[in-house]
Amino acid sequence: MELFEVILTVDDMDAQSRFYRDVLGLEVERASDFWTTFRTGACTFALHGGGRPGGDGARIVFRVDDVERERQRLLGLGVELGEIRSPAEGVLVVDGRDPERNPFHLEQRK
Repeated sequence: MELFEVILTVDDMDAQSRFYRDVLGLEVERASDFWTTFRTGACTFALHGGGRPGGDGARIVFRVDDVERERQRLLGLGVELGEIRSPAEGVLVVDGRDPERNPFHLEQRK
């Protein structure tokens, strides 16, 4: 079994699509008013309209090559991010929030 798709229900599709496309740099695969998907490698990331801001249902983790460099880039764009932490040996993680306050994480594995 493998993870195939992560779906995040959002309130403002335009703002959320811009954040994940323009700020995090994900490539849009398909876009509409109620359903937008992004190419992310082995797993599809999808936004589904009709949600409410601030939900904590989904945990989205993006793998990055250099968590410090990516943290600095996103902070420069005004993204809300925490400090880098190491929850396990060889793993660096930074926690963030998208414009609707949904949590996401950047992870670097050494």
